[in-house]
Amino acid sequence: MKTLIIILFSAIFVNNFVLSKFLGICPFLGVSKKLSSAVGMSVAVTAVMVVSSAVTWPIYTYLLKPKYEYLQTLVFILVIASLVQIVEILLKKFVPPLYESLGIYLPLITTNCAVLGVALLNIQESYTFIESIVNALGAGLGFMLALVLFSGIREKLEKNDRIPKALRGLPIALIAASIVSVSFMGFSGVIEGIFR
Repeated sequence: MKTLIIILFSAIFVNNFVLSKFLGICPFLGVSKKLSSAVGMSVAVTAVMVVSSAVTWPIYTYLLKPKYEYLQTLVFILVIASLVQIVEILLKKFVPPLYESLGIYLPLITTNCAVLGVALLNIQESYTFIESIVNALGAGLGFMLALVLFSGIREKLEKNDRIPKALRGLPIALIAASIVSVSFMGFSGVIEGIFR
């Protein structure tokens, strides 16, 4: 149980895919202008991460590992693309406003390197099935934390008229993202200290 808790909290805070590994930057910058779309995108990405880890782990372990490891990336991308299509269909049918607000960023989950990164990291770290699911859940929650925090910051930046014209928009967003990223580096010592 201790191992699962360490994996979960490390994925959320220390090994945050957006702020530490710099994966999934496109939706991070694109959808973080409004809190509602940031939460919706985060939930969709988290669901895809967890389900894709649950599907890719057995595929790799029981089908690819013995002889076909070279097909791992291709198979993982196909699995992720299929899952994103299912999520897109469900959102379009059951939550049309969220589907409309996510726009082009929803199909981009397919190419979100954070989703593929979770599946590959699970294999690289030799996680068990349960550990893979917990790591994917932690990565998704970390993605959500980063997106929600950053969307709050961006909403404040949009309302601030003291920002020089040259820094408005994307430049100040990148500066703010770097500061948030640096702040997450402080969690590495905290997590290690708690679980010793």
